Amino acid sequence: MNMKQRLDDLLAAGVKNGHVPGVVAALVDKNGVTYLGSAGERTIGTGDVMTTDTVGAIASMTKAITGAAVMQLVEQGRLDLDAPAETYCAELASPQVLEGFDDAGQPILRDARSQVTLRNLLTHTSGYAYDFTDPSLDKWFQATDAPRMSTGRVASLNTPLMFDPGAKWLYGIGIDWAGIILERVTKSKLGDYFAEHLFEPLGMNDTGFTCTPNMLERKAALHLRTPDSSFMSFQMPLAENHEFESGGGGLFSTMSDYTRFMRMILNDGEFEGNRVLGAETVAQMATNNMGDIRVTGLKSANPAFFSDADFYPGIPKTWGLSFLINEEPLPNGCPAGALTWAGAFNSYFWIDRTTGIAGCYMSQVLPFFDAGTSGHFFDFQNAVYTS
Repeated sequence: MNMKQRLDDLLAAGVKNGHVPGVVAALVDKNGVTYLGSAGERTIGTGDVMTTDTVGAIASMTKAITGAAVMQLVEQGRLDLDAPAETYCAELASPQVLEGFDDAGQPILRDARSQVTLRNLLTHTSGYAYDFTDPSLDKWFQATDAPRMSTGRVASLNTPLMFDPGAKWLYGIGIDWAGIILERVTKSKLGDYFAEHLFEPLGMNDTGFTCTPNMLERKAALHLRTPDSSFMSFQMPLAENHEFESGGGGLFSTMSDYTRFMRMILNDGEFEGNRVLGAETVAQMATNNMGDIRVTGLKSANPAFFSDADFYPGIPKTWGLSFLINEEPLPNGCPAGALTWAGAFNSYFWIDRTTGIAGCYMSQVLPFFDAGTSGHFFDFQNAVYTS
């Protein structure tokens, strides 16, 4: 059986077995797309077929794109990874750490012992968390009645740190702050900067913070895993007025578009004659940027949205700018040093610069790291390396 048939069958089986309502997946090498396939429905029960040009919310797969854009400015000397982040963004001065809560349930805060840097923000070592990955932050939101990210307000990012900058790794809103720093330095909106400096040179015509009418016609619905293990489609409540574009998770895209970004990384910053990053910069992005700290599994503070998640259990993992990096080979044959991450609606990618291949997978399912859907992605990755 050839690889295309094997991967087509795998995607179809995932739909048939209830792992996912609909899926698009792609595989590339440095020269082009080697596989693009889809299965299932855009909206379950409608007969609206999932196609290879389906548009979806890629959520935290946005982070790698924000990292690339920020690193363009580092290359130009307009940003310094190790300068205090307050140099570019006054709100990041005088950070405070949440120590706990008093008997009345009110937060106990202290001044942080070090400044937050841009490198901290890009590597999730700043101390900033998400309310769905840290129960203490969730409790802080409840105690203070501060606006949450879903409101689209900049004030939702003004949270305390969970620890002193540089002390450990915790997945959080750091890359949203990195996006705001980019906006302050360039004096442009994040989406406008992405369009001019990344999407246009890479030919990513179906990627943006809002969907064009053409994209909306191809957009998949979001789906929630129900208690009986089936799926129901739903609409995420949209903020009435987004005050900022989320560099941590706001983009919509297609698998074909995202493969262009991945091929640029495989080709050391160049895509079909257009150079968007220097080769040395890509190499820097693809290596450990947090010293002796290591990535840990994520514990959920909101199981309906986010399951406990641990990529490649038992394998030591570090973080680049801005990717997860496995420090040892994976059991499926993927070598050490691959760049990986994901989006909340169970979209995933990996970029293997050693072998020269990259793959991505998109569904629109909650909770994140749903066992069936995440398992289906890992089956896809395994099938690639055993083909």
